[in-house]
Amino acid sequence: MNIHEYQAKELLKTCDVATDAGFMAQSAGDVEKRLGEVHGPPWVIKAQVHSGGRGKAGGIKLARDQAEAFGFANQILGMTLVTAQTGAKGRIVRKILVAEAAKVDKEYYLSLLIDRAAASYVFVGSTEGGVEIEKVAAETPDAIARVYVDPLSGFRTYHAAEMARKLGFSGDLPAGCSLSSPKRMFGSAQAGPLASIGLAKQLSAIMAGMFKLFVEKDASLVEINPLVKTKEGKLLAIDAKVNFDDNGLARHPDIAALRDVGEEDPNEAQASKHDLSYIKLDGTIGCLVNGAGLAMATMDIVKHYGGSPANFLDVGGSASIEKVTEAFKIILSDSAVKGILVNIFGGIMKCDVIAEGIVAASKTLGVKVPIVARLDGTNVEQGKRILADSGLNIIPAGSLAEAAELIVKEAGRF
Repeated sequence: MNIHEYQAKELLKTCDVATDAGFMAQSAGDVEKRLGEVHGPPWVIKAQVHSGGRGKAGGIKLARDQAEAFGFANQILGMTLVTAQTGAKGRIVRKILVAEAAKVDKEYYLSLLIDRAAASYVFVGSTEGGVEIEKVAAETPDAIARVYVDPLSGFRTYHAAEMARKLGFSGDLPAGCSLSSPKRMFGSAQAGPLASIGLAKQLSAIMAGMFKLFVEKDASLVEINPLVKTKEGKLLAIDAKVNFDDNGLARHPDIAALRDVGEEDPNEAQASKHDLSYIKLDGTIGCLVNGAGLAMATMDIVKHYGGSPANFLDVGGSASIEKVTEAFKIILSDSAVKGILVNIFGGIMKCDVIAEGIVAASKTLGVKVPIVARLDGTNVEQGKRILADSGLNIIPAGSLAEAAELIVKEAGRF
């Protein structure tokens, strides 16, 4: 689950991460009433949508006086913001964040996520903040710093010290100086090292807060981009993104309450109500599969045979007839769908239950597009018999390759 920037910052504040001051507004009237709460001018007016690249798309403006603040609020609210992440349809801006304009000296990148290959948490940092980290990784990989945190021992001060060195915050610390017990500095060289120590300590507090939020709230990503050093020598999170593991939301009703359904694809939101994992794609062949890995393989082989998947849809391991019917409804709500490929490997899932769901959905919804079904595993013979006896035009397939080839041909004729 994704949340807005203003929500992410509020969560970071509860974990003692320093952020810029600001407030969320849904109208220019809100801005007029509350503008005095934030130090300025200038102020930054920022569109609140679940997407990066808002500045390039015109969703972030610097207001130098009250008139500009009100004008930009009116301009951004209600606009359709089109970014690389939203696609051509874009997102309608219903909320804005009005924030103080920090006096930025230098921008950095800092995030926390899970490295599954290393079975570890990993902090990712860079001196190249304010731009897409993927671009930095591709063009200047040496600018990416990583610090791994063992899940058993958790975050420690030395992790922050390591990141501070990699970001250049402690490059001029004297030998033996650490974050926990800095040596006293005297003489004309005092200002430089003490400034570095100050930044390193601030970084340690920020990383500790990020780790606390990540672990306690079952996050899958905590990202600050940019993390800025101000001209006053402070580190501030002036933009933030936090994603949460959907599987942990039941334990955090406060986090679940932050969900903005208006930012989600309507079909994806509907699918989540029925415990279905659905993502709309741009193709013409609807895919109904049980298991994320099998779904990925199914989409790949559809592409191999010249087709294009219209969706990723995982019904999970315990689908009921009602759940399968809902899955068909969601697939068929996409007018681009010209055929449906059902690929089920029955382990916990039973093939006869899937078959009954396919038949029920086809009759209830009056499905007109061709359906190719490949079933294997638990109760597969019963499942095939149910499909054969249904009297419906459901084409059986003995293998995934055969199923993919058949549905590409059938969809091409529809």
